[in-house]
Amino acid sequence: MQTLHETDGRLVENIVHFVRALRKAGLKVGTSQVKSAISAVAAAGFTKREDYYYALRATLVTRPEHLEVFHQVFQMFWRDPEFLERMVRSMLPLMQTMAQEENAPKPAQKRAAEALWDGSSQPQDQPERDEIEVDAQLSWSENEILRDQDFEQMSVGEQEDAAKLIRTLSLPVSPLKTRRFQSSNIGRRPDTRAVLRRSLRKGGEIDRLSLKVPKRRPPNLVAICDISGSMAVYSRMMMHFVHALTWAPASEWGRVHGFTFGTRLTNITRALAHKDVDQALEALGKDAPDWQGGTRIGEALFRFNRDWSRRVLGQGAVVLLITDGLERGETELLQTEAARLARSCHRLVWLNPLLRFDGFSPQAKGIQTLLPLVDSFHACHSLNSLADLGAAFATSGDKRRYEAILRSY
Repeated sequence: MQTLHETDGRLVENIVHFVRALRKAGLKVGTSQVKSAISAVAAAGFTKREDYYYALRATLVTRPEHLEVFHQVFQMFWRDPEFLERMVRSMLPLMQTMAQEENAPKPAQKRAAEALWDGSSQPQDQPERDEIEVDAQLSWSENEILRDQDFEQMSVGEQEDAAKLIRTLSLPVSPLKTRRFQSSNIGRRPDTRAVLRRSLRKGGEIDRLSLKVPKRRPPNLVAICDISGSMAVYSRMMMHFVHALTWAPASEWGRVHGFTFGTRLTNITRALAHKDVDQALEALGKDAPDWQGGTRIGEALFRFNRDWSRRVLGQGAVVLLITDGLERGETELLQTEAARLARSCHRLVWLNPLLRFDGFSPQAKGIQTLLPLVDSFHACHSLNSLADLGAAFATSGDKRRYEAILRSY
């Protein structure tokens, strides 16, 4: 058998370069996997592209959700010229609006391109092509495009820029009335205790009437986020959003509690207590070992209602349920636990990235089960959708609107 060095002295170097591109695209590839990949290519041979592809995929990919990213990086590693043309169309906003849907890049392609070529649009040894000029007066600004872009379609750099913009977002909320009172000059109820205390200092004489108003306090916020494979990109962005709400300098919220669920429920409130967002996300990753795994929404809500609801849902807390609603377990359990959660909190707001589709319809059983139980239903797939989330706390018409949608199916 021929060895690697006898046939191509740069093959090992190319494999290492390919692994670096995979790491930049978000895949965790260890040194032992690189050694296994080199040995697999040596054993299987590398005369055919298919053999090379499957040998590398079998040794370098450990999660099914990483297959698409691996495929796109591998395609660009082989210098597919048609793909470069599609990438150019996706990066020019004016041409993107004119392109057909089947020519649009897949979610992992832009991240793969950035990882392989360090952000350049094409490798340097490609032949020169005719430049395409676009009238900048008819195109949106780069910031506006980023605000309306789907998180799944963003490159690694764009996701970092979006995370920085998320730090500037806020979620306004009105304070809640409590049963306690405080003194006020414009209240409508007499403060009898204050009147009697002052009269004792004046020999029982009442000189004026004291008034009081109900005290107000900020409500608590509880975020329950799905971190399964189908929600991987969106859940990371939502963790940035929840952390921003936790550390907002002028926050209108009380305490912010965070929970994640996939195959198990995890309390991440301590992780969010780190002021530095990078440290918070690192601690969150250690606390939640089921990241990008399966999902059991009903079981997660059952554990939350049993172990945590009495601790964090008191005094009118608002719950953000962040999930696509694609339940893999029994919908009867989901129905029971979601109804219990809705009764326990002041308001239940559902954030679903599937609302990014114009033709969205609640056909999945999990979505049909959750819709009648939530107070409002909103998208969370882009910066603009998060910025518009404040309207969820100013109106209650969304529940009636989506109940009408549900009855039509």
